[in-house]
Amino acid sequence: MQKQVIFLMGPTAVGKTALAIELAQRLAVDIISVDSAMVYRGMDIGTGKPTLAEQKQAPHQLIDIADPIEPYSAAQFCVDAKTAMQQSWDRQRIPLLVGGTMLYFKALQFGLANLPAADPELRAHLNAEAMQIGWPAMHAKLQKLDPVTAQRLNLNDQQRIQRALEINILTGHPLATSFAQQTANALPYHVDCFALLPESREILHAKIAQRFKQMLDAGLVDEVERLYLRGDLSLQLPSIRTVGYRQVWLYLNGELDYSTMCEQAIAATRQLAKRQFTWLRSWAHLNNIKNSNQLALDTIINSVLNSSKP
Repeated sequence: MQKQVIFLMGPTAVGKTALAIELAQRLAVDIISVDSAMVYRGMDIGTGKPTLAEQKQAPHQLIDIADPIEPYSAAQFCVDAKTAMQQSWDRQRIPLLVGGTMLYFKALQFGLANLPAADPELRAHLNAEAMQIGWPAMHAKLQKLDPVTAQRLNLNDQQRIQRALEINILTGHPLATSFAQQTANALPYHVDCFALLPESREILHAKIAQRFKQMLDAGLVDEVERLYLRGDLSLQLPSIRTVGYRQVWLYLNGELDYSTMCEQAIAATRQLAKRQFTWLRSWAHLNNIKNSNQLALDTIINSVLNSSKP
């Protein structure tokens, strides 16, 4: 059997999960989630995670595999995804990778730079220095060491400034040099890449607002409160900085009122969608599909069937 791979990408709230489940009823595919937040247990409503009924109808791999306190990286995703893909091929099925974490898609298809692992002692030192001089000053420090990376980072992007400084100190060269060395881990298979797109940005923005309201009605605040009351989680963790969770966390902490929390969560989700569109615009050999389920189904099914012909 030829090793087929399908990527189904798209901005948040566009309907990727529903389309993937429909595809699973029509094709011999295994759904593999490509979502940096769905990996976390106990983060269901705010991530748009498929319900238990949907998972029973069409099982999803790589969800609920980590605790919110645990780090989960693009490198770890690549390892897990390749294992899941091989299991699909062993069962004579096609891996269907679905989600909106574009970095994970890119890392899987094109490989990751060979970057050093996090150094807890160095990271603690950088955090202590940042507490004294502030992250804008740390950004200025990065500007001297790695101006290319510094130029594309926000002055207060703590996580990425810290990581860029850490890599520079550990390797002795800028982050861009490390990325230039990546080649070995790219997928050696043809990938059919599809992007499910909304009919317009305005329609997507309306869906984002509507979906956040539905999440609130479904108990999002209670879900975040359970995480908040654990006592071992904080906004320093990538899991809690997830769009929606961060804003509800600030509300529970008394830093935002309810109305402002809603406004900021919806605005942050729109910004996430904007970043996802930016990734998609530069993606090579991408098949764009407007958000019409029947058209999307037919397009993907025909592509898969044609690819499987000898």
